[in-house]
Amino acid sequence: MAEASIYEIHDPRFRQMIVTSAGLDELYSGCRWAEGPVWFNDANQLLWSDIPNQRMLRWTPEGGVSVYRQPSNFANGHTRDRQGRLISCEHGARRVTRTEIDGSITVLADRFEGAPLNSPNDVVVKSDGTIWFTDPTYGIMSDYEGYRAEPEQATRNVYRLDPASGELAAVAKDFTQPNGLAFSPDETVLYVADSAASHDEHLPRHIRAFDVVGGSRLANGRVFCQIDNGIPDGIRTDVEGNLWSSAADGVHCFDMTGKLIGKIRVPQAVANLTFGGPRRNRLFIAATCSVYSLYLATRGAQMP
Repeated sequence: MAEASIYEIHDPRFRQMIVTSAGLDELYSGCRWAEGPVWFNDANQLLWSDIPNQRMLRWTPEGGVSVYRQPSNFANGHTRDRQGRLISCEHGARRVTRTEIDGSITVLADRFEGAPLNSPNDVVVKSDGTIWFTDPTYGIMSDYEGYRAEPEQATRNVYRLDPASGELAAVAKDFTQPNGLAFSPDETVLYVADSAASHDEHLPRHIRAFDVVGGSRLANGRVFCQIDNGIPDGIRTDVEGNLWSSAADGVHCFDMTGKLIGKIRVPQAVANLTFGGPRRNRLFIAATCSVYSLYLATRGAQMP
């Protein structure tokens, strides 16, 4: 595709991040709601969730698409830990799990202060091995992406889990609907999307930034940027510290000050994204019914 067909240049710096001749490739179509892409470089594969269809799919350059897991407990977001194991947020079981090397599943968190979690949504792993995840109510609002239920948590939180001790702490409690999250490359800042405008246009559609204090606490929460089309859902950072966010019209890229510097227009509303490929210069985009990929002239922040 020509540059004019998919790119919006809001700042000259964005032009240096794109490869205009690469084009947007559709890898698969046939999901009801594609979410949570995660790249496995050692296996040369991409996994993602098709939430309403209760399945996780796998794509490889050589073999195309196959079913990785079904049923999936309405799994949503995924990442990998420092040992390369899959960490998943499950709407249906209202829990965060780890898939062990032998394929067995370990429950990492399903309750906080004695009550079930809402419906864990997205997850990242810090370099010290701690697991940070969001817990909005999307998976219990209806039977489409989980099982309808009343929330038993008073707030919709961002959590930090220490898998070594099992300690689960709510590090942010003032969100309406916390969603995607990503660390800055040096892990001094945590970005968290609030996507509450998905169900009420008067509620937040912004991404907040927090200072990470002592590696375990959040402070100085502030609005980092607003999404001007749709809502922020999944987010990732690149090696330069720019933040890439999903939106209704594609992928939006913000610099470290929160300034919008460019957009990649995608034919369907984008839910989530991740960097992958052998050099982390391939952006994989989960967008409603399809998964797309696009080569860039930048790389994603270091991943396991």
